[in-house]
Amino acid sequence: MIEIASGVFIRRHTELDLTLGLITGSGDSLLVDSGMDPALAREVHPSRIVLTHNHFDHVLATEAFLPCEVWAHEDCVVDESLLESRARYYAEPFEGRLIAPTHTFRDTVTLDVGGRRVDLYHFGPAHSSHDVIVHVPDVDVVFAGDLVEEGAPAQAGSDATPSNWRNVLDRMLELNPRIVVPGHGNPVDARFVREMAIPGEINPEAT
Repeated sequence: MIEIASGVFIRRHTELDLTLGLITGSGDSLLVDSGMDPALAREVHPSRIVLTHNHFDHVLATEAFLPCEVWAHEDCVVDESLLESRARYYAEPFEGRLIAPTHTFRDTVTLDVGGRRVDLYHFGPAHSSHDVIVHVPDVDVVFAGDLVEEGAPAQAGSDATPSNWRNVLDRMLELNPRIVVPGHGNPVDARFVREMAIPGEINPEAT
């Protein structure tokens, strides 16, 4: 784990360049996305997991961390369709059990993580229909899920809404983050987010 702010950590994975987060408080912790590696559960024991969205690389290891609460947006569905997506990358079968969210919200909810405030926001569809932004206001850190990627272009699949993506990022930037943690890649700053290319967005300099 790499500490990027007081009590806020990331775990970088070579596999798909995935980035997970851990937010700690007094005797408590919250994991941002469970990822694909159940071995991480031997190191961290969160009372809650927040799923930033339901794509397979962000949710498949959830079972390893149980018992814990699993938070997500109300439209987040964890079902067999995720295994079909996984099969496009990996030939070996998935051995675990899919875990659905136990707690959901619509627009925003505030969690207490050992006396530390953590805010969850949904600003509308973009990378998925149910993107969750995780804000740690006391250190100005935001976990953006796959709304932001570093080291590769942001990806838009069949469930994306590129036309609203920039609006969602603008609302996220209104939180005035000092550090933005992408779903894939290394942490970035607000300037990176302002300048990043959005799938389907016309680059004025290229016209």
